[in-house]
Amino acid sequence: MQGEFSLGELAVRFGLELRGEPELRVSRVATLVHASEGSLSFLANSRYRRQLDTTRATAVLVAPADAESCSVAVLVDPNPYLAYARIASLIHPEVRAAPGIHPSAVISRGARIAATVTVDPLAVIEDGAELGDRVHVGPGCVVQRGARVGADTRLAARVTLSAGVRIGERCIIHSGAVVGADGFGFAANAGIWVKVPQVGSVRIGDDVEIGANTTIDRGAIDDTVVEHGVKLDNQIQVGHNVTIGAHTAIAGCTGISGSATIGRRCMIGGMVGIAGHLTIADDVVITGCSLVSASINQAGSYSSGMPTVQTRAWRRMVAHLRRFGEKEHR
Repeated sequence: MQGEFSLGELAVRFGLELRGEPELRVSRVATLVHASEGSLSFLANSRYRRQLDTTRATAVLVAPADAESCSVAVLVDPNPYLAYARIASLIHPEVRAAPGIHPSAVISRGARIAATVTVDPLAVIEDGAELGDRVHVGPGCVVQRGARVGADTRLAARVTLSAGVRIGERCIIHSGAVVGADGFGFAANAGIWVKVPQVGSVRIGDDVEIGANTTIDRGAIDDTVVEHGVKLDNQIQVGHNVTIGAHTAIAGCTGISGSATIGRRCMIGGMVGIAGHLTIADDVVITGCSLVSASINQAGSYSSGMPTVQTRAWRRMVAHLRRFGEKEHR
């Protein structure tokens, strides 16, 4: 379901400066390259400014510095990407499923389910589980005993919430995510491994989004904690007893070892490795493919690893590093 809005209406609703005809209307969003009449696009990176000359969008969201470069109507905001996010949500609103429980779902008599909940085919809700108002449980999900899900949270297909997990309000958990599996806890005994019981749980705050196939382990004793507003991409591993501070965003394929503490408002790139039992301060940026092996105690941007170069150059660099290491050991 899509809505159609005039540029004048959007400007007033979102506090934007309009340069163009207020009667022009948009009903969809599109990239600058593929836009057509009736489309709204945006420019968030000035490197693509040249596309403003040829776009066929009805209007473009731009920063003040780019407004003069556009050949069509513009809506001006210092943060055009943020304005785009808000307008796109208005034009393309989420379609909510009607409340009700599919006949193929398996619901324990001991589960507590609000009247406004939607449960899709083949979902399993175990004894003592609690689903708040307007929760949507997707097809094939499993909500194990004692798990609690706050109001307006949506579980996509095949999400597993293990026993005792607590999920806040207005969360989105994408397909294949597993919250509350056992952490990787084993004690060594003469060359064999003895499992350490994982008796903690997982606590997820409000407005958290968890990407597809991301896994968050339950705590060994205390809980694993993901605070309000955290955004996790796909295929992230969060180890047992990790704490992730409010409004931190973490990109795909990052691995966080057990008992690490990540501060608030951090931004962590893809494929970052974070060692266990360390602390990362608030407002830290870690660029992609970095290895964090020690605590970071001050806000700022941090990187490790080598950028891609031609293979011959890389081999020469490695040779120099080896010779440097040999000199150090003499």
